[in-house]
Amino acid sequence: MTIDNRIQVVLIDDDPHLRQALSQTLDLAGLKILPLAEAKGLAGQLERDWPGVVVSDIRMPGMDGLELLTELHAQDPELPVLLITGHGDVPLAVQAMRAGAYDFLEKPFASDALLDSVRRALALRRLVLDNRSLRLALSDRNELSARLVGHSPSMLRLREQIGALAATRADVLILGETGAGKEVVARALHDLSGRRNGPFVAINAGALAESVVESELFGHEPGAFTGAQKRRIGKFEFANGGTLFLDEIESMSLDVQVKLLRLLQERVVERLGGNQLIPLDIRIIAATKEDLRQAADQGRFRADLYYRLNVAPLRIPPLRERGEDALMLFQHFADEASARHGLPPHELQPGQRALLLRHTWPGNVRELQNAAERFALGLELALDNSTPEGGAGNSVEVVSGGLSEQVENFEKTLIAAELARSHSSVRSVAEALGIPRKTLHDKLRKHGLSFSDSGASAHPEDLD
Repeated sequence: MTIDNRIQVVLIDDDPHLRQALSQTLDLAGLKILPLAEAKGLAGQLERDWPGVVVSDIRMPGMDGLELLTELHAQDPELPVLLITGHGDVPLAVQAMRAGAYDFLEKPFASDALLDSVRRALALRRLVLDNRSLRLALSDRNELSARLVGHSPSMLRLREQIGALAATRADVLILGETGAGKEVVARALHDLSGRRNGPFVAINAGALAESVVESELFGHEPGAFTGAQKRRIGKFEFANGGTLFLDEIESMSLDVQVKLLRLLQERVVERLGGNQLIPLDIRIIAATKEDLRQAADQGRFRADLYYRLNVAPLRIPPLRERGEDALMLFQHFADEASARHGLPPHELQPGQRALLLRHTWPGNVRELQNAAERFALGLELALDNSTPEGGAGNSVEVVSGGLSEQVENFEKTLIAAELARSHSSVRSVAEALGIPRKTLHDKLRKHGLSFSDSGASAHPEDLD
C-alpha cells in the first residue's frame, strides 16, 4: 500500500494529544494530513516522487526520528524531513540537520513556526520534483533525437507524439512504408514507457507461414494438432508485462484477426488446444504499410479490428518528404559505420549532397543506411532509381559531372529545398535564400521549378 499523492504532510508523533493538536493546526491551514503514531514501515509506503513532506518527533518507541530520516533519505535524499525535539535534544537535532534534515522545531513552538517551515518545505519539494520531470523530459527528448534523427516538421511532430503516447497504456498503430523505421518507433515507445524493464517482442506477421502463425502468436497445448508434442508459449504470452510489436499486420488472415481482436478487448489469451484463459498485461504496437481502411472496405481486413487499432495512430513520414533530414541521417549513419570499421569519417561533397537531396529514397531509411555504409567504406555512392509507390519519379546520376554542373545541380537543390519548406510567398523564399525576388523568378524558370508545387501563394507583386 502506498500513501496517496494528495497527502501533503505525514505527521508522526507517539503523543496522541500533541499529534491531534498539530494535525488540527495543519488541517486548518488547508493542508492534507496523514497523522501516524509510529514511524515503522513509512518508507515502504512512500514512492520516490511523493510530493509531500514528513514531520516527525525524534524520540519515539520503536523507530525514532533519526532512524526514520536515514531510511527515508536512502530512498530519496531530497525528501524534506522536519524533526520535532525536546529542549534536551537540541544537540541531537543539530546532528540530524547535518545528516540532511530540512529543519527542526524545539518544543514548545508556535503554530506559525510549524506552518512556515512546512510551507517552505513543500515549495522546495515542488521545485525538486519539477526539476526531476524536466531532466527526465530532456533525457527522453535527447534519446528520441538520437534514435529518430531529423529536424523536419514531420519528424519533430512524430517525436512529440511518441513522447506523449509512450507513458500511456494505449495500443498504437504505426503507419509507414517499408524501411521507414517502424520497429525503431515501436522500440522507442517501449523504452520510454513504464514497461521498459519488461520484454519487447517483435514479430513480422508477413514472414510467418499461415500454418504456424496461430501457434507462434497464441501458443499451443500438447496434442493441439499433429506434431504438437509439448506445450508452446506463444509470443503474446511471452511478452506479458511488456510490449509486443506486430509488423505487417495487414498480412494476417481474417481468422487470426478475430482472435487478435478478442485479445485486444479482453486482455486474455487461450493457447491452441487449451481451455484456460490466461490474463495478459501487455501493450500491442501494430504496424502496417497499407491503408487498413481501404483494406477493410475491400474485405481483406476486419473493420472492427481496424477501429480498435486506430485509436492512437502514428504516421512515419517517408524519407522523400523529409527534405534535408536525408543529409543529416546519411552523415549520422556514415559516421557510425566509419567508427565501426575503424576508418576515418568522410565529409559529403556539394555534388554528393545534391545527389542525396534529389533522390526519392524508395527504400526509405533502410536504403539510406545501406548507401551510407558504402560511402563510409569508400565505395561508389550508388542509388536505386526506382520509383516508390505514390512517389515522384527520380532520375539520379551517380557521376555528378564537372564543377559547373555540380554548382548548377546544387543551386537547383537548394532552391527546391526552400520551396519545400512551405514558405507563404515568393518573398519569403527569396529572403531565406538571400537573393532578390526577380533573381529567384529567373532561377525558377532556369531550373524548371514551379513555385505552385510548394503549396504557397505566388502573388504578382512578389515577382516585381
